Amino acid sequence: MKTMLNVALPKGRLGEKVYDMFEKAGFECPSIKETNRKLIFENPEKGVRYFWVKPSDVAIYVERGAADIGVAGKDILLEYEPDIYELLDLGFGKCRMAVAAPNDFRDNPQQTLRVATKFSNIAKNYYASLGRDIDIIHLNGSIEIAPILGLSDVIVDIVETGTTLKENNLSVFETIVPISARFIANKASFKFKNEQITKIAQSLEQQIENI
Repeated sequence: MKTMLNVALPKGRLGEKVYDMFEKAGFECPSIKETNRKLIFENPEKGVRYFWVKPSDVAIYVERGAADIGVAGKDILLEYEPDIYELLDLGFGKCRMAVAAPNDFRDNPQQTLRVATKFSNIAKNYYASLGRDIDIIHLNGSIEIAPILGLSDVIVDIVETGTTLKENNLSVFETIVPISARFIANKASFKFKNEQITKIAQSLEQQIENI
């Protein structure tokens, strides 16, 4: 009986793309492509078990050992700072973490800057590095309306195309960090299931180079 490798995949297009790469690496699990509402799929012959989880939860499953490996956005890793190994930048799911504000915004360093964001930790670390005094307003959705309604001066959020910002008369003022999908591993699993994990990592790396 093979040792099962547990893989946390982010639900949605990103996860499907990642699964295709794992399949090419020789860790296929045909039942995952069937139309159903199942969340866990396994192929004992290949010694692999996949499960779909919310993208922001992948790192938690991996950190706590419920998953040996997974794929998570760099934004999640920076925000939650999980104790995991980041093995590879997969180079897709690209966007950036940025500071945006109304087009006519002028920062007054004498005043505390009000920052609305879902990414409180990233915002806090960024402004601490600048020595800027801020007041974080943690929101869970529609961050763009915070400055429009006067709740905040700026927002810190993920920007892909910038269309939503433009439509709400906001502009990017600073880019904090580029974001993309990362291949991550649980630290103990990396030690005990090193052969399988390394094989996948090498195959993923090769696939990226060939794109």
